[in-house]
Amino acid sequence: MRVDLVTLFPEMFEGFLATSFVARAASTGALAVRLRSPRDFGLGKHRSVDDTPYGGGSGMVMRVDVLVAAMESLDADAPGGVRARRVLLTPQGRVLDQRKVHELAAREAVMLVCGRYEGFDERVRAHVDEELSLGDFVMTGGEVAAMAVVDACARLLPGVLGNAASTVEESHGPSTGGLLEYPHYTRPVEFRGARVPDVLQGGHHKEIATWRREQAVERTRERRPDLLERFRREQGGS
Repeated sequence: MRVDLVTLFPEMFEGFLATSFVARAASTGALAVRLRSPRDFGLGKHRSVDDTPYGGGSGMVMRVDVLVAAMESLDADAPGGVRARRVLLTPQGRVLDQRKVHELAAREAVMLVCGRYEGFDERVRAHVDEELSLGDFVMTGGEVAAMAVVDACARLLPGVLGNAASTVEESHGPSTGGLLEYPHYTRPVEFRGARVPDVLQGGHHKEIATWRREQAVERTRERRPDLLERFRREQGGS
């Protein structure tokens, strides 16, 4: 998988890309990352990338011309001529979920476009394929969101995790129908009065599987009833 990052602060990604499973994905060749700054296409002596908003208002707005120039430059020298799917990171986008992560991780190339300042010129939207958000809140820029997307995708790539099964039965995963994951336990058996459930110590795989499924449903009911409702709707149940 190739990820192209359009960001005014490429230095923010240095430590991130050199750490943990993202670094492993890069070292094995499963993940390739390219960074491109709109500043390289900025205007004038100071390489300006923003301007005051038409109609007035607070803050500065990122220019459409420099952002599109950065995106098109990545396409122009894309390895193998493979154009990346352009994803604009914005609070107005669709909220990222595990299904979308699986979809992105399956693509050969994805471009993540990070905004800054007050936002970006509305015309930028016409030059991307989709918009994504981490949730209903606002950050100072799209870089942290881009890191979240890269991290979530990297762990799904072949050979990145030590145990591929780790991505199967987990919260929000397709194989679990989007339910939250069941609770996990390890040693000690008892800690300050709290014990590991007996069923997990019995070694009966069928009973353990049943318990885990029940716990996943109950945990989802308590914490994310919206996910349980969607699960039941997709399962055709009530």
